[in-house]
Amino acid sequence: MADNSSQGDLKPEAQFAKRIYPAKAELTREQMQFIRQVELAQWKKKAGQLRGRNVATGLAIGAVVLGIYGYTFYSVSQEKIMDEIDEEAKARAPKTGAN
Repeated sequence: MADNSSQGDLKPEAQFAKRIYPAKAELTREQMQFIRQVELAQWKKKAGQLRGRNVATGLAIGAVVLGIYGYTFYSVSQEKIMDEIDEEAKARAPKTGAN
């Protein structure tokens, strides 16, 4: 069991990290390197989440584009257009008496 007398050595208030602004504070090379390492670790963590969101967004946009593309081909088929053009051409053709 832990010794209860060692608990009296602890400070009643825990110290919290102070916010440091690297541009204003004079930091050592080791401190700047540590800050870069922490920022890189945070960036790598967020990159995975962003990649998942980007893939989901890309798939959603691709589905919308393919849906519009498919609907366009479905609603405007070549057979209907060619039939309408042929009918217009027959109606506009000059009629000759040599039939």
